[in-house]
Amino acid sequence: MTPHYLDSLGVHEGRGQVHTGFLLQDTFAMMPFISSLEPMRAANRYSEKHLYSWQLFSETGQPVIGSNGLPMSVDDAFSDQWKLDRLIVCGAHDPKTLCAPDTLRALRRFSGRGVRIGALDTGCYMLARANLIGSRRCTVHWENMPGFRQEFPQLKVSSELFEIDGNLFTCSGGHAALDMMLTMVSEDHGHELASKAAELFIHSTIRNSNESQRMSVVERDGIFHPKLVSAIELMEANIDNPLRSEELANIVNLSKRQLERLFRSHLDATPTMHYQQIRLRAGHNLLLQTSLSVLEVADACGFSSADHFSKRFRAFFGQSPTDLRQQHFGQRKR
Repeated sequence: MTPHYLDSLGVHEGRGQVHTGFLLQDTFAMMPFISSLEPMRAANRYSEKHLYSWQLFSETGQPVIGSNGLPMSVDDAFSDQWKLDRLIVCGAHDPKTLCAPDTLRALRRFSGRGVRIGALDTGCYMLARANLIGSRRCTVHWENMPGFRQEFPQLKVSSELFEIDGNLFTCSGGHAALDMMLTMVSEDHGHELASKAAELFIHSTIRNSNESQRMSVVERDGIFHPKLVSAIELMEANIDNPLRSEELANIVNLSKRQLERLFRSHLDATPTMHYQQIRLRAGHNLLLQTSLSVLEVADACGFSSADHFSKRFRAFFGQSPTDLRQQHFGQRKR
């Protein structure tokens, strides 16, 4: 099926110079999908040329449901018969969702033909399972990063907003897809056209790939004391091998007592308690995103045993790690 677009939207009928296919899995994230498609439409509008065109695919050719519950029609079933210049995989909300072997084979065939392949959000899982990343750098959403690194320890996974490495491009998700696609429009047709497209979306600055995915501790938690911020960032960066309070205090140039006073006054907790909560939240993500055993999750989050992890987990979340998995995957099956 050949896609057709309305001139009233600034997208001319017919084949664009760069033809992009979107492979949508059920429960794909709508925001990065729209954020990657709209810059192409805007580039067509402002250039008054058909620079870009696109088609939407699902594995079966049937409509898919976004993670927000909205249905999305597609143009056809995904296969390697289509002539594409770029292919973007929009992964399922649950990264453990698998795709058909034929889909992975088609992805490899597109790659073998030199098609530029990318992924939004959890779509990187599909590319990794198709062995299409290799030694190139990639990125995923910060929430999925621990699980992705556990499943694919051999890959070079960054915490960048997006990565463009040769014929591979990956994006952490959300509005980062807008920055990535505007960057690609800039590479294709110049900064002026990309800037006009950015202005259309009230996007005053096209962010560089190396800007942080997450808000800073200051923005996220409303903490402004620089040494406390540094201590929390150290905790978040050292999950599997926790630093002792004395080590944290020494690194941020405080005494242990001074560090404890800071945590009490700003967070109403000891450094040990706050650190444990960070590690437990990391364990929660790993339980839902990986098939690691409870013992392996406990080890990855710096707990001495599965029993110790399970007791602390139940006290913090109100259920055991096993109950969490049964509840989550039981709901998913229904």
